[in-house]
Amino acid sequence: QVQLVESGGGLVQAGGSLRLSCAASGRTFSSYAMGWFRQAPGKEREFVAGISWSGGTTYYADSVKGRFTISRDNAKNTVYLQMNSLKPEDTAVYYCAAVADHIPTMNANWYDYWGQGTQVTVSS
Repeated sequence: QVQLVESGGGLVQAGGSLRLSCAASGRTFSSYAMGWFRQAPGKEREFVAGISWSGGTTYYADSVKGRFTISRDNAKNTVYLQMNSLKPEDTAVYYCAAVADHIPTMNANWYDYWGQGTQVTVSS
């Protein structure tokens, strides 16, 4: 069992930055690949970024590539999402998720555990 708790969301102006954190419980955190997803009002949940269990491999949605960076610290059971050059279209609830595999997937249905989400609002 893994419990995930996101933090770091908030209101920021366009062009600004935020860093999201996702703290995981359990001693097997390093056995899970992790992903960040987001869901805007009236839209489907979409993949944002993923990181392998070791942290050695990362994946990004085209819409955030070059602006967002995912990382993890297995000693702290935490995964991060550094978001720079934020745009109003990045406004959404951001969720972290864990999948019992070495590499992440873009398919939300494959993830085993989800956090409660944190709101990110980017004003223009």
